[in-house]
Amino acid sequence: MVLQSLDDDKGEDILSIPLGTNSSIADYIVIASGTSSRKVLAMAQNLEIKLKKAGVTILGREGASQADWVLLDACDVIVHLFKPEVREFYGLERMWSPSADEETIQVSVD
Repeated sequence: MVLQSLDDDKGEDILSIPLGTNSSIADYIVIASGTSSRKVLAMAQNLEIKLKKAGVTILGREGASQADWVLLDACDVIVHLFKPEVREFYGLERMWSPSADEETIQVSVD
């Protein structure tokens, strides 16, 4: 339902990441982009309405005031909706992807 709603609302680069045993917070993380804050907010509002009609409890909603990044916690699925530049900055795909365990990040100390 989440993926279909985001697709219907013309969400871009929709990605569903199964968390499996990597996390106990949810079963899936869904990430999508909207072309503007208005678009991100509209996608979040439409999805929230559909989930509530289906009887899904929304545990939390963050970021709707600015809508650069909106998070919906729908129990087993956590949805992150971004403007493209904000999505690129945070890079959640890299953090939660299966290859994240293999990624090495070097930090220099001055």
